[in-house]
Amino acid sequence: MVFAATQDFFGAGASDKHAAPAAARADRFDVKRAWRIVRMQLAVGQRPGGSPQLRELAERLRRLLPHGRFEDLDPEFPGLRNIVGDLPGRGPPIVIGAHYDTQAEPAGFVGANDSAAGTAAVIELARALRSSRARAGRAVRFVLFDGEEQPAGQTGRPFQTSGLRGSRAYVEAHPDHASELVLLDYVAARGSTFRRENDSDPALWARLRTAARAAGVGAYFPPGDQGVGIVDDTFAFLQQGIPAVDIIDWGYRYKQGTQDTLDKLDPRVLDAVGEAVAALAGRGG
Repeated sequence: MVFAATQDFFGAGASDKHAAPAAARADRFDVKRAWRIVRMQLAVGQRPGGSPQLRELAERLRRLLPHGRFEDLDPEFPGLRNIVGDLPGRGPPIVIGAHYDTQAEPAGFVGANDSAAGTAAVIELARALRSSRARAGRAVRFVLFDGEEQPAGQTGRPFQTSGLRGSRAYVEAHPDHASELVLLDYVAARGSTFRRENDSDPALWARLRTAARAAGVGAYFPPGDQGVGIVDDTFAFLQQGIPAVDIIDWGYRYKQGTQDTLDKLDPRVLDAVGEAVAALAGRGG
């Protein structure tokens, strides 16, 4: 959580109420691979920060990132750990991130869009960008944030201080080691398009839209903004003066409750986001 069809070819099995834009021209991002990673996470069930099931899943996710490693959030947030991977290159890295924990409440929340899809996209982008030609030689860091969601019993507290634990700890540990952040959250729902979240850096967002057009997925990134600033894992980066954008469809209907499930997603939307971010990272700055 953050604050402020035709049956698809992977068998999600829900009716699509919106006509999807044309398929991407670019083909860096393998959405079939990403979709399998979404399913792998959902098979675990609810995965709150620090839970045994999330820690077990984290071992599998770590192995899927290049030079994957854990960064413990101890002592401030015992039991939590970010997962970090790197593709070396020139300059401070662009950080591509998502959170991999789920809401602790209500019971049964599995987080298909929030944020199994974002996690899967980050991992597939790491594979797609391994080619130096695909990323124009720039350094890229991939971060899966733990503890974005609030712990059980703390939903009444300010999200800035009770949630976002992984991203706050990351910025504290690496205040000067990021050129910019692209955050993937709510990136795969049927019918989603992505206008600028109001706190997202305008210049970086403009570059993302340019990259999306170059990849043939510009229709998923229309002009304008969403009319709301969202407190998300971009928050600590922006406070540190690091340009950051939040790819998120705040109009997603299933942010709360237990209906954020695989049948609400569309691989075409996930593919479009993946191709856009791959193109941005490949533009060399």
